Amino acid sequence: MKQYITLLCLLISGITAYPQNNKALLKDTSASFEVFGVCEMCKNRIEGALKVKGITSADWNVDTKMLSVAYDPARISLDKIHNKITSVGHDTYMKKGNDVAYNTLPKCCRFREIKSMADMVDHTTSSDEPAKDTTTASGSRTEEVTVNGVVLAEDSKGAFKPLAGASIMWLNTTSGTTTDENGVFNIKSNGERLVVSYAGYRPDTISVFPQKELKIILATGKQLNEVKVTSSRAATYINANDPFRTSNITQKELFKAACCNLSESFETNPSVDVSYSDAVTGSKQIQLLGLAGIYTQLTVENLPGPRGLATSLGLNSIPGTWIESMQLNKGTGSVANGFESIAGQINVELKKPATSERLYANMYVNDFGRTDVNLNLTHQLNNKWATTLLLHNDYFRNKMLDFNKDGFRDLPTGNLFSAVNRWSYDNSKGVMSQFGIKFLDDKKTGGQVHFEPSKDMVPNHHYGLQINTRRVEGFGKIGYVFPQKKYQSIGLQLSAFNHQQNSYFGMTNYNAQQQNFYSNLIYQSIINSTIHKFRTGLSFVYDKYNEDFKANNYQRKEVVPGAFFEYTYTPSEKFDLVAGIREDHNSLYGFFTTPRLNVRYEPIKGTIIRASAGRGQRTANIFAENNGVFASSRQVNIIASSASGAYGLKPEVAWNKGISIDQKFKLFSRAASLGVDFFRNDFTNQVVVDLEDARAIKFYNLQGKSYSNSFQAELTFIPVQQFDVKLAYRLFDVKTTYNEQLLQKPLTAQDRAFANLAYETNGWKFDYTVSYSSRKRLPSTAVNPVQYQQPSYSPSFATMNAQVSKTLGKKNLFDIYLGGENLSNYYQKNAIIAATQPFSEYFDASMIWGPITGRMFYAGMRFRIK
Repeated sequence: MKQYITLLCLLISGITAYPQNNKALLKDTSASFEVFGVCEMCKNRIEGALKVKGITSADWNVDTKMLSVAYDPARISLDKIHNKITSVGHDTYMKKGNDVAYNTLPKCCRFREIKSMADMVDHTTSSDEPAKDTTTASGSRTEEVTVNGVVLAEDSKGAFKPLAGASIMWLNTTSGTTTDENGVFNIKSNGERLVVSYAGYRPDTISVFPQKELKIILATGKQLNEVKVTSSRAATYINANDPFRTSNITQKELFKAACCNLSESFETNPSVDVSYSDAVTGSKQIQLLGLAGIYTQLTVENLPGPRGLATSLGLNSIPGTWIESMQLNKGTGSVANGFESIAGQINVELKKPATSERLYANMYVNDFGRTDVNLNLTHQLNNKWATTLLLHNDYFRNKMLDFNKDGFRDLPTGNLFSAVNRWSYDNSKGVMSQFGIKFLDDKKTGGQVHFEPSKDMVPNHHYGLQINTRRVEGFGKIGYVFPQKKYQSIGLQLSAFNHQQNSYFGMTNYNAQQQNFYSNLIYQSIINSTIHKFRTGLSFVYDKYNEDFKANNYQRKEVVPGAFFEYTYTPSEKFDLVAGIREDHNSLYGFFTTPRLNVRYEPIKGTIIRASAGRGQRTANIFAENNGVFASSRQVNIIASSASGAYGLKPEVAWNKGISIDQKFKLFSRAASLGVDFFRNDFTNQVVVDLEDARAIKFYNLQGKSYSNSFQAELTFIPVQQFDVKLAYRLFDVKTTYNEQLLQKPLTAQDRAFANLAYETNGWKFDYTVSYSSRKRLPSTAVNPVQYQQPSYSPSFATMNAQVSKTLGKKNLFDIYLGGENLSNYYQKNAIIAATQPFSEYFDASMIWGPITGRMFYAGMRFRIK
């Protein structure tokens, strides 16, 4: 018992010094102390921050939250080690993490906000933050004290493991609780001594006053042989404490498929549909809540992502190997992120200098002839500066790929090269910044298999297309945390890009340029206590477009300054309310107001109810967002309502309402969850894309109703250890008024079913996904000759993907993966109307309702040096 008390006291004090090995005794000092975090990304970030001179090794345990570090005290002090960790946003037992850095963490890593999830560790805010108070009946204010801690067991090798289900009781009372799957507990103060008990261990009584955080260790020899505690973390999960229903997609989820680019990163996600927009350009589009991807705001680290001219090809421009994590939010989201979100928001977090591997290499090849090569390099220059270089090259030259034998290439050939060089700075005194530059060069050639650009630039010869895109982008962030008020910070986000596209489609030319500048200033603080938080700021968006389509030129400048205020009310852990409003002025459309509301309520532990409502507004880019305009002989008809505005059309405005329920429970004696959500969008104005006339495509303002109803149910469970099952069903009701008729939106499935099975053992990973899509309504082709007519509905179909991977090594990981897509070999037989007459009035490559390529196999490798 004396040895145990000594160990416990050392842990409570925060530091346990011990020799790592005999060699380390000659030079290095070893220390172990608690560092707050959540997941493997946190581990990489914490250990990456300690890759500096003077530190021999650093290892952070995800389960116990204990960091073991070996260092040379002659070169670096323990205090500076703490500073290194806090500079990347993580709290230690002794110091609070930098708030600006913390707020830039992916939502899945924000440990301060994660308290009740069974697969995450619960931590309260540090003593630097104002205490939460309650009001007594007499009106006086008293501090509400909560004791938090973790119960661990020491095994025969000296490693700590959490004890789930341990009993925690206040001495001589009936007030108590139990630990969660990670050994963590949270209990309101009701005495000075806690009784801790667990089957197979000797009960202990612990004095806790005035401590608020406890580390309770049960020493070797008290554990029964049959006791075994295991815990794992879902590859995709929803933070139970987030008022926004945000799906956090980790690298574990992304590794279930090859994920060569962002468009392929949703293959194992039931909420997002990804499909080709036409049969010749290779561009892909996403669909969320039954609405096209243009209504989903895409951001990269909360800065504008591919938008405007980059909408159609932008999903291919972000390589999967650059992605650290993603956050998918249904509904309108936060006003701090702008006004354009209608169906939802997808935020992509890229690899960062402070946390990335020193080297990450990936090579991919498939039997179509496509190769992808990726290289990520990170270097820590000194204690303040770090830099990362991300490189990507996508090469495809098989112009004879033609599954349906219609004489057209199923995918365009060409080469895409992109690069990012980013820098980070942290002076450990409250100032942090990030900045960098991105470059993309994409050259694509498509059309008939025998098309040769140098020979076929004459009418009525082989049909072909070329799309040459060049994009240069710069971005920067700078933030400051007030030293005496850690809850108070200010940050500035900046980005600018120049996007140039030169292209032709048969005899139709489309050349366009977009210049953009974006800035967002955010200030956040509290009102009296952390019960009342707010953030406010100013934003500015500038867009300049110059588009040449056939013989017409379309130019416009769009300037949108704005201001926003968002208030968060958190009276208890069971309730959150986020109310926001912003006011913007569009130089084309005048002033407009964007209100948004999000509410979270937990009536009982494990049951989360969320509701949201809000307004979204955007400007349609009718050519860039509808590549089918170019890949067909349809006549373009813009029915303008005025001489002003983009293309003479009004802005698109919609109201989104939604409710969701997430329930956690036990199934097969393991953690399981069921999520159900319903969202409705009502457009007050929409730029209608009317394909109901087979000879024309019409763009006009909505005259009537346009709405979408989306229902989804998703069940995740673990039938046996290391075997994850995800099942989902989705129902859409999407209708729009076309020429005074309220019709089902074309090319949108009403029903979709989804299943993903993932098993992992001894470094092997097996993943299998099957997806079913019901029939889709097709636009009318009745005016075409019989041979060029299509049925009113497409058939339903199912696709299957699978992957097997093996991880080798412990320190420097080497992965080998092998997989297949569309294993059922189902593809659209007649993807192009009048494929043999590409210059006729009936030619149309935009009527895509299913896969355009058949079965594909791929292989690849990944190599990492931490």
